[in-house]
Parts: sequence; C-alpha cells; structure tokens
Amino acid sequence: MKLARLGAPGAEIPVAIAQGSTFDLRGLTADIDGAFLESGGLERVRQAFAKGSLPLLAGAETLRTGSPIARPSAIICVGLNYAAHAAESGAEPPSAPVVFLKTPNTMSGPNDDVPIPPHSTKTDWEVELGVVIGRRAYALPSAADARAHVAGFVIVNDVSERAHQLEESGGQWSKGKCSPAFSPTGPWLVTTDDIDPSALRLRSFVNGEPRQDSTTADLIFDVDHIVWHLSQYMALEPGDLVLTGTPEGVALSGRFPYLQRGDVVDLSIDGLGTQRQVFT
Repeated sequence: MKLARLGAPGAEIPVAIAQGSTFDLRGLTADIDGAFLESGGLERVRQAFAKGSLPLLAGAETLRTGSPIARPSAIICVGLNYAAHAAESGAEPPSAPVVFLKTPNTMSGPNDDVPIPPHSTKTDWEVELGVVIGRRAYALPSAADARAHVAGFVIVNDVSERAHQLEESGGQWSKGKCSPAFSPTGPWLVTTDDIDPSALRLRSFVNGEPRQDSTTADLIFDVDHIVWHLSQYMALEPGDLVLTGTPEGVALSGRFPYLQRGDVVDLSIDGLGTQRQVFT
C-alpha cells in the first residue's frame, strides 16, 4: 500500500494510491502522522479499500506532493553505513552505527525547492532509504523484533552542508544537516507488506549526470539491526523517521562539484518512487 499527502504546505490531504487511482483518506484520518499509525490507521485503510468505501480524490494529479508523513517527533540518522561511502569520506567502516539527529522542520516535499544556506560552499546530496516507525520501539529484545515496529519505507535526500558538518561542527554533525528543507521525503510511504528493503537500488543524478548507484544490500547495518540498536538508547515513536545512510558518489568524495544554485537533483529507490529538487 502506498500512502501520500497532497496539497499546499500545511494543508496536505492524506491519500492512498492503488491501481492507478488516488483515494481520499480524510474520512478516516486528518493526517498521516504518529497518531494515525499508532491507532491502527493502516489496517483501517486496508479494510476501507477492501470494502470499496474510499472516495476518489478529484484533481489529485494537479496537487503538490508533500512529504508522505506529517512532521515527526524526531529524524534519527545513521552515518557511514555503506563501506564505500565511509572510504570516500576518509573514515573506516564503523563497528557500531554512527548516529546523529536532524530537526523535524527540515522535512519537505520530494519535489520542493531546496534553499542553499547563506554563504554555503559545500552543499551536498545523499539518497537514502528512510524507515517510518509505526509502533513505539524501546529496548527491543532483538533485531528480529524490529520489523513489527516499522510502518513502511520512503526515499529521503539527506541534504548536507559539509563545511558546517565537518569543519565548523565541534565534532557533531547536526550543524550541517538542519537547514530548512534539508530532508526532502517521499513521494510515498510504502508499507512493509509491499516492499523488501534488503536489496533496493538507490540512484542519484545532478543535472542529469549520474552520481550514486548502489543497493541496500550493501548496508553495513540493515534496517532491523538499526531499529533494534537505536531502541537500546532512545524510544522511537510512531511517525518518527530513521535514515539508514547513503552510498558512495557524493560531492564530499572530491570527484564531483558541490551543488550550486540552479542545480537539479534527481533521486530514486526501486519501489519507492522518485524525487526532483531544484537548489535555489
């Protein structure tokens, strides 16, 4: 099942997308958020769809696509989670997940413009598999318990300003991760019953030129391990977004220039759709 949110910022309409049609979910929920996920919202949508009781959303194709989940309580990120990206960053592959945070107000729609921060010289792209938490996860007994706490998966561009992240950071990365619109998300939340996250192809392009091309099979720590590991240190709440890391092929490698105003970034992950951002 694919869920999305369509409409102007702050006024998005929750929808389900199936069989080439877009169905209005406002009769079931005001939004796709933690409360919806925690209260069994996904099952209510499945039941309504099976009964044929969901109305079509007229004019859906004309509406802006927002992030498929409303602002989460937290965006938790795992860094250096592909060995080749760790190498291009000048780091050894980690022995345990490297964790940092992004502020929830960085979330934006998948095709919204992304402002380059004032005085930035090192704005970078990062295509990533995002994990949306569906049930509270804290102190899970094992990685085998993690998937039951996941609602589904999304594409995210973990946009980064490398000077702020690495040169002006004091050893913490979040300064370079939290500018407005630095987490374009979506277009869809695809539920766990419809996608296997273990071997998805991830790609990114800048101005039509290929940059990243890898697969989640190359993750050092997979989805279940990440959710279990994070739950040992924090409570993951319904609607929270977990980013699993980016593969090689970013500007930090030195092989490509950093982003300039007017550059266009395209991203895709198999089964999760595509994104396009103009950097302004």
